Amino acid sequence: MASAAEQLASNLNLGAFAKAEALKKRIWFTLGALLVYRLGTYIPLPGINPEALAQAFNNNQNGLLGMFNMFAGGAVGRMAILALGIMPYISASIILQLLTSVIPTLDSLKKEGESGRKIINQYTRYGTVALAALQAYGIAVGLEGSTNVVVNPGAFFILSTVVTLTGGTMFLMWLGEQITSRGIGNGISLIIFAGIVANLPHAISGTLELGREGALSTFIILAVAIVAILVIAVIVFVERAQRRLLIQYPKRQVGNRVFQGDSSHLPLKLNTSGVIPPIFASSLLLLPVTLANFSAKNGPNWLTEIATLLGHGTPLYMLFYGGMIVFFAFFYTAVVFNPTDTADNLKKHGGFIPGIRPGTKTAEYIDYVLTRVTAVGAIYLVAVCLLPEFLISATGVPFYFGGTSLLIVVSVTMDTVAQIQGHLLAHQYEGLVKKAKLKGRAR
Repeated sequence: MASAAEQLASNLNLGAFAKAEALKKRIWFTLGALLVYRLGTYIPLPGINPEALAQAFNNNQNGLLGMFNMFAGGAVGRMAILALGIMPYISASIILQLLTSVIPTLDSLKKEGESGRKIINQYTRYGTVALAALQAYGIAVGLEGSTNVVVNPGAFFILSTVVTLTGGTMFLMWLGEQITSRGIGNGISLIIFAGIVANLPHAISGTLELGREGALSTFIILAVAIVAILVIAVIVFVERAQRRLLIQYPKRQVGNRVFQGDSSHLPLKLNTSGVIPPIFASSLLLLPVTLANFSAKNGPNWLTEIATLLGHGTPLYMLFYGGMIVFFAFFYTAVVFNPTDTADNLKKHGGFIPGIRPGTKTAEYIDYVLTRVTAVGAIYLVAVCLLPEFLISATGVPFYFGGTSLLIVVSVTMDTVAQIQGHLLAHQYEGLVKKAKLKGRAR
């Protein structure tokens, strides 16, 4: 017989959605905030020559700028006030997570609960300001170094650019936090999601136009569409996959009552690191190409040779890309999940894995299982990211069909849909409670 929760879940339909007024308000707020973000990507920086900027960007779009432009929803190509996007905040968050595992003070703050989390979030904001200012200064200097891009170069242009781009990033950080608290889904993830999805129609129309002109055959376009659907199906399957470790709790006595032993599961996600490994690997590999393009005239020859060898779609690029994805998958998993702390928490609450001694042996067993699970997750990430790369290299399909973009879009969509279902379930429970109270009064 189905449980109460399963019965409620089966009743989730459009009628239940229409009655959930609080959920509809959250969704409208989220859509409005994302609309504000998209409008901000079309407000240009002052003092920029649009024609010269477009020419300079076309010469560098295969490097790091191309990836940032994808995440920023085309704002980099237009050099809008939101050109930095939300990436400085994500970088600061990841750096702080890495430092938490190294610095004891930050680790103790992490264990203090809500108060410690607020302090760490404040440090993250400070780090975001520093990274955004640094990146904005680099963009300002790079724009001045390009031919005829800046109308009036000088200290005032650099200062205004740094202030504007840093302020744009801080605004997006605030907007993402507002979406998380007052809207639906994770605000930061949804901003990246909106930037990628906004460029998908242009990429699809460009691909169809290539097919109409005969540059791409119909077979290749259909093959790319089928591969994209298969990749999405694999992402959905693996992102929901878990390795569950059985946890047993012994009998306990409270006063004169004896409670029977209970059992639960410790879920280990197949892909604990999420989309972090592909993003980091892409950023590091595209950095030499970007530097070589910016210093095409005055740069050293060895940098140009490295950029040529690590060009997008070359065999060496594929090899390093896959290897760095595997490295960051294991590295980030080791940072965010500590088997020793998990084993200690189980021991404090009386839980144990059947057949495994509590304490050190439990930590070793969890680490052993986590290593094997992470190996499968790393292989999955490499396959998802490299298969579209092979297609891009062979057919010249637009960059937005890459595995990283598909991984982000599908993961964020799944998380948002899960939150909507959670709100609908909560609304169903509230309706049952109100009915129960009314029946109680009638009696």
